[in-house]
Amino acid sequence: MWLATTLALRFLRQSRSQTALILVGIAVGVSVIVFISALIQGLQANIIQRTLGSQAHIVIEPPREANQIAPAPAGTLQLVLEDARAQRLRAINDWQHVQAVLDDMPSVRAVSPLVTGPAIAFRGDARASVALLGVDPNRYERIIPVRENLVAGSFSPAPGDVVIGSTLARDLGLELGSRLRVEAAGGRQAVLTVRGVFTLGVRELDARYVYLDMKEAQFLLDVPDGATQLDATVDEIFSAREIAARLAALFGLKAESWMQNNAELLNALRSQSLASTMISVFVALSVAMGIASVLAVSVTQRTREIGILRAMGTTRGQMLSVFLLQGAVLGLAGSLIGSLIGLALTGAFNTFGPRLFIIPLPPGLIPLAMSVATVSGMIAAASPAWRASRLDPAEAIRHA
Repeated sequence: MWLATTLALRFLRQSRSQTALILVGIAVGVSVIVFISALIQGLQANIIQRTLGSQAHIVIEPPREANQIAPAPAGTLQLVLEDARAQRLRAINDWQHVQAVLDDMPSVRAVSPLVTGPAIAFRGDARASVALLGVDPNRYERIIPVRENLVAGSFSPAPGDVVIGSTLARDLGLELGSRLRVEAAGGRQAVLTVRGVFTLGVRELDARYVYLDMKEAQFLLDVPDGATQLDATVDEIFSAREIAARLAALFGLKAESWMQNNAELLNALRSQSLASTMISVFVALSVAMGIASVLAVSVTQRTREIGILRAMGTTRGQMLSVFLLQGAVLGLAGSLIGSLIGLALTGAFNTFGPRLFIIPLPPGLIPLAMSVATVSGMIAAASPAWRASRLDPAEAIRHA
């Protein structure tokens, strides 16, 4: 092995211009892989964070109601023409038990009961369609960080108080301490005091969400002591679909994950990942072809030297190792330089970029890129190495 290593390094030093050119090519390729991979992962993490920052990972609701049709007597042809049944606001049966079970599930991070339904908000002659959300503030804060998005007041809805979105506050001319009249279906009304204003960054939510005390919402929406839905977050966000399916089967309830409600977002993320993978693969192929071409030229240029070495007793295995080591050294050295360039590009983006998001550098990205480049270098060197090891010493020495 010592002989093969010595010869490999000597051959690389003798062809300094070729070695330098291929190192530059590998470094550029690896820097592109590192930067693009980190950029795509950072972009995806930012998109997911913004999307899930205003919604639960899993929403559990009562099952949909369906029409009950009596079966026809035997031998009777029954023709049924019916409209779909209208869905009324209902509470989850024994929601406290469901919440307790979810609290004990290791894959579920947080659970929060909600009483939610439509209403009309009035102030003077102005009115707006809103969504009432009766919450337990401490539990709900673990699902949606409302306190982090407050622009005024506090998030602690007590009886007689509400926390509203900034768009709704602007449309109705509300501020802290203002009085707001809310009327739900069935004519139930309440006059509430604004104790907080938030901005979640989603116009629809900022214009419609009205947070209030859970008991107050139960009265307005006529669901005494009930919860119309349970919101949950999970540790692994991309397992939300499977967990939701298990919960639906376990409790006989309707459970939907964020993945079902954001199918287009998931398609976009998959497309980004596919594009990043394709870029990495084609860059790696170009690097491998560059190494293979340089070593193929090296074998041709050193045919006489290879013949002399073989005649002096160098085995085919040693000759094979010489060129495989050259490929590995080129891949490792080039990938090290490229990784440093990729780190510099990432740092420059985070420092001087548009500041839309920060590119986090995954800890395993650089070792993976260097490993791929090194292995690619050895694979690319396989053909020239095999050719060098199979040269006949006599014919090689006669090579002009």
